[in-house]
Amino acid sequence: MVDFQKIKGFIFDLDGVITLTSKYHSRAWRELADELGVPWTATLAERLKGISRMDSLEMILDAGGKTNGYSDADKERLAAKKNSNYLACLEQMTDADILPGITDFLEELMAHDYKISLASASKNSPKVLEKLNLAKYFANIVDPAKLSKGKPDPEIFLRAAEQLSLKPDACIGIEDASAGIQAINAAGELSIGIGDAETLREAAIHFTATKELTLAAIKRAMQSIA
Repeated sequence: MVDFQKIKGFIFDLDGVITLTSKYHSRAWRELADELGVPWTATLAERLKGISRMDSLEMILDAGGKTNGYSDADKERLAAKKNSNYLACLEQMTDADILPGITDFLEELMAHDYKISLASASKNSPKVLEKLNLAKYFANIVDPAKLSKGKPDPEIFLRAAEQLSLKPDACIGIEDASAGIQAINAAGELSIGIGDAETLREAAIHFTATKELTLAAIKRAMQSIA
């Protein structure tokens, strides 16, 4: 049994956990892929979830057999163009884009004095939180620009725990992507997967949807872990 009382902090991914920015990311990446002549597929779109901007660009170029066709400067320009398209999409966001149950769960965490951090590969996460009116819950946000490795490497979740002044085993990480779950587990934190059970089979705890996230539900799930 895992001790629920030991948990002092919660570390959130952004896309698929707090809101669905993936549709905006996909739209912006697809526009770029079309420009580059790279076929857009559902498999490619899925692989890009939770991955950093430059790593995503490399995946797209690799999918089109164009990995060696661009200089580092070209790649920076392409990534910046994608980000510009994405930021334009973000202007449409409101608190109506918050996933079900997330605001209530954040309120519950605050009411019980849990520490909260955001561990997202997105460099635009502060802007997204502002558009959603959720910035007040996230005094701690890991800056992905200061990381040397992306998910599934545990660095971002270890950094989040450090920001909260907590040991990893006192933290729960919440993710919707396989790479994120792998990162949480490698960090030595307890992982909660939101979404498809097969995709997130490595998660210690699984919920189908964000609306299921409550402290009581997490405690029950933890009690069932051997």
